Amino acid sequence: MQFHHHGYVSEEPRLKPVAGVGIDRPEVLPDEVDVLIVGTGPAGMIAAAQLSQFPNITTRIVERRSGRLVIGQADGIQARSVETFQAFGFAERIIAEAYRITEMAFWKPDPADPSRIVRAAVTQDDPTGVSEFPHLIVNQARVLDYFAEVAAHSPTRLTPDYGYEFVGLEIADEGEYPVTVTLHHTAGEHEGEHRTVRAKYVMGADGARSRVREAIGCHMVGDKANHAWGVMDVLAVTDFPDIRTKCSIQSEAGNILLIPREGGFLFRMYVDLGVVPEDDYGAVRETPIEEIIRRANAIIHPYTLEVKNVAWHSVYEVGHRLTDRFDDLVGDAVGSATPRVFIAGDACHTHSAKAGQGMNVSMQDGWNLGWKLGHVLEGRSPESLLSTYSAERQVVAKNLIDFDREWSTMMAKKPEEFANPSELEDFYVNTAEFPAGFMTQYAPSLIVGEADHQDLATGFPIGKRFKSAPVVRVGDANPIHLGHHATADGRWRIYVFADQAGAGEASVTTDLAEWLATAPGSPVTATPAGLDRDAWFDVKVIYQQPHSNVDLGAVPDVFLPKVGPFQLTDYEKVYATDPAADIFDQRGIDRAGAVVVVRPDGYVANVLPLTATDELAAFFRPILSTKAPATV
Repeated sequence: MQFHHHGYVSEEPRLKPVAGVGIDRPEVLPDEVDVLIVGTGPAGMIAAAQLSQFPNITTRIVERRSGRLVIGQADGIQARSVETFQAFGFAERIIAEAYRITEMAFWKPDPADPSRIVRAAVTQDDPTGVSEFPHLIVNQARVLDYFAEVAAHSPTRLTPDYGYEFVGLEIADEGEYPVTVTLHHTAGEHEGEHRTVRAKYVMGADGARSRVREAIGCHMVGDKANHAWGVMDVLAVTDFPDIRTKCSIQSEAGNILLIPREGGFLFRMYVDLGVVPEDDYGAVRETPIEEIIRRANAIIHPYTLEVKNVAWHSVYEVGHRLTDRFDDLVGDAVGSATPRVFIAGDACHTHSAKAGQGMNVSMQDGWNLGWKLGHVLEGRSPESLLSTYSAERQVVAKNLIDFDREWSTMMAKKPEEFANPSELEDFYVNTAEFPAGFMTQYAPSLIVGEADHQDLATGFPIGKRFKSAPVVRVGDANPIHLGHHATADGRWRIYVFADQAGAGEASVTTDLAEWLATAPGSPVTATPAGLDRDAWFDVKVIYQQPHSNVDLGAVPDVFLPKVGPFQLTDYEKVYATDPAADIFDQRGIDRAGAVVVVRPDGYVANVLPLTATDELAAFFRPILSTKAPATV
């Protein structure tokens, strides 16, 4: 963490100096905003946290509740999400309070007595080591709290506006604030009254029954729910031996997915309520908690469950539905007009909860859209950037629903319906990378290059998330993970993996550094005057020599930028290989060197040779706006 570059800091370093619209920020929701986010769920809160890092953008997030979420439905945190938390600065703290999943046990009917269940198999949760971060369980409410803290500590001092329910919107063909939103006060002195807010852009993150989705005419398409599950978070006394281990339990009486919760003692059970009749008309949703507990006891026989306290419970029907688009553009307007209203999270895609994907995928929706809105509104990028949101995230949602349909179908099967007794656990192990969040791969687009030079860095697939690896920071000899120094500050990352020459020696690395620092086509020189040279592009170098052989005095200036009002040297952009885990070997990087370009949301945008300055300039040219930036 770096924080003294603006002067000595003796208080909470996460509390950033107030700036821009954060100065004298009005407590009351203003009449005009740059971005209005509807809903404080995972998608909305991460978008707000990202946009809060842009000091001159007025972002407000409204919520119909009168205060913060107390009990969240979602609880599974996949490793990709923990990587995301690292970028937002709270991974270590949330890991400390969360439950960590390391194994999953599979219980099945005892062949000698099918009325009883026995432990049939135990699998590792991440047998391939797909991430250095763990798979966690933590209440959704706590995740939202952490994002709220990031936003509140940002330069804009963003906090949610509670007590506002979305009613409708209208989109004008012109004007600085073309979207007029009608809101209803649900709490406070104006309860029951309506008011309007005008916005440049609106994001609907208002859940599966999204009114924003309805307002822009999006349609949910998919299969009808036909299987019901009772879910309960409980404190109980039981003789079931794996009560603190994630379990799939299959018995003659039905199925259970058992999820231990954070803090010890508490656990969640998804209890099979069976097929929903066609003429049920929602009656299954009224299943009492006593019936859910009774069924749970029948499933775990010969073990018993004595529930002492129910923290929360619900009944849901598994359905898989996806919207036809993720923004307001239809027909000929797609690709020619600027989208003004977007939807994210459950407003776009609904599925079962048992794969632990809803909150995780929703957060990636929000982060994807958040930095793009920030870049357009600040004048960094053209409005065409916004069209990539729907194009990228709709494909991800479709893949998620296809996966979840298969997984939830298997979870609902009876033991005798499996062709192979180990089919369920085999599927869990073989598909682990997908639910962990690492199979997302964006297609070539305005912000994702072609794989023409992928062979130069095979471990950083273009379009997939940047998979971190150990390096040594030259300035202080600290071993760190390279990706952990990339914060959610809206900057692109340019990682220069040097050739075999030493720092400062005549080489292609030195030539590239000179080009980055001075050439008109360099993305770095596009940074407006008056900002730190690395304000838009965070350029780092990784040398092949041990850190003790890298002379900081010989490192090119572009890797040692001057920052802050005192123009202090930033020494945390120069790295060397870790002898115990050489990143060039671990990530398949050519010893002739390579440039790896990474988007603000952590996805690899391009891989190029060190000599490909023309290609690097051509890649960024359409991404950078020709307009004067709002920050100048």
